[in-house]
Amino acid sequence: MKKKRIVVMGFMGSMPIAGVIWQHIHYIVGLQRLGHDVYYIEDSARLPYNPETFEVNNEFEYAARLLNRLSGEFGFKNRWAFCARYLRGQPTAGLSLKKIRELYRDADAVLNICGAQELNDDLRVSDRILYIESDPGVEQIKIDKGVRSTVDYLWRHHALFTFGENVGTKTFPVPKHGFEWLPTRQPIVIDLWKTNRAPPQAAVFTSVANWSTSGLKDITWRGDKYLWSKSREFIRFVAAPKKSGETFELATNIEDRPTRWKFERNGWRLISPLQLSVDYWLYRDYIHRSKGEFTVAKDQYVRLNTGWFSDRSACYLAAGRPVIIQETGFTKDYGGKAGLLSFGSLGEIADAVKTINADYAKHSRAARALAREVFEAGKVLKSLLDRARI
Repeated sequence: MKKKRIVVMGFMGSMPIAGVIWQHIHYIVGLQRLGHDVYYIEDSARLPYNPETFEVNNEFEYAARLLNRLSGEFGFKNRWAFCARYLRGQPTAGLSLKKIRELYRDADAVLNICGAQELNDDLRVSDRILYIESDPGVEQIKIDKGVRSTVDYLWRHHALFTFGENVGTKTFPVPKHGFEWLPTRQPIVIDLWKTNRAPPQAAVFTSVANWSTSGLKDITWRGDKYLWSKSREFIRFVAAPKKSGETFELATNIEDRPTRWKFERNGWRLISPLQLSVDYWLYRDYIHRSKGEFTVAKDQYVRLNTGWFSDRSACYLAAGRPVIIQETGFTKDYGGKAGLLSFGSLGEIADAVKTINADYAKHSRAARALAREVFEAGKVLKSLLDRARI
């Protein structure tokens, strides 16, 4: 593949949560290993979050320190920038605003990770912006409802990619309205997750989740409300540990005491997600120490049959940790057998646990093999660039 100059745009500095950081790092490192000239830029009018002070404000010192550290660890030193578009004069850390504008003008591709980047006047000079959607459902519904700002924003992209592999097919209920949605997956740099250590004997199925996301992207369509939250789905399957005879551990922030008691009475072990959320290496170690992952999917992903799959679950697979995850329609393309099992009922959860426990070594090997086959960064990113005709 001919070497290209590629800009990855995201929000791991302004939202420095471990899962978000890894999501971006996989794109940066994956593209580097394909031989491309890769830059990372954050250029938003949104205020950044500082996990040390738990504040959202106009200071960006923490974001800059984090991006500088990541650039040294993952090979993009002197190739990153944070532009505080929300401040007068648009000050930057890392690269200068002049260099940022030059990159927008000359880059062969600009990857808009999670579709989180606003199209400011500087960025609009590029006609090679690739929209990469990690949360399928909401934007498609907005298009169907005729939300002009969404329609105009998406049309401005060179190509549209989505983790919802059923979007645009007959199995996804929302009309396309002329938009071409190309299926993609979270790229995973497999060796960043590989471990030769088996999980400790006391290891259990785990997961990490933000409990209070409902309301952020909830949307009503054709008389039904679709929630952008996992909390309702976790509550639906609260009896899963008791039903399967296993302890499940969830790193999450359930503040409502009766809800916590309900989970604990059903065999859940609840731990604080704070340290895991801030320390991306500790987050990786937590996955390594896990027996596997048990998790649900957001209401929107399930009821709209999006075909979505979790980027975090893909990391579990790459670490050789089997995954039990709620069905969203992804099994038409991969999984459903060894290493990755889906469910839609409590009985299917119990069966999945029993199946994995019967031959854990087999399912561990299958998980890692599936990660290489389906999520390996080189394959995913080469396909993305080829289909975008970059």
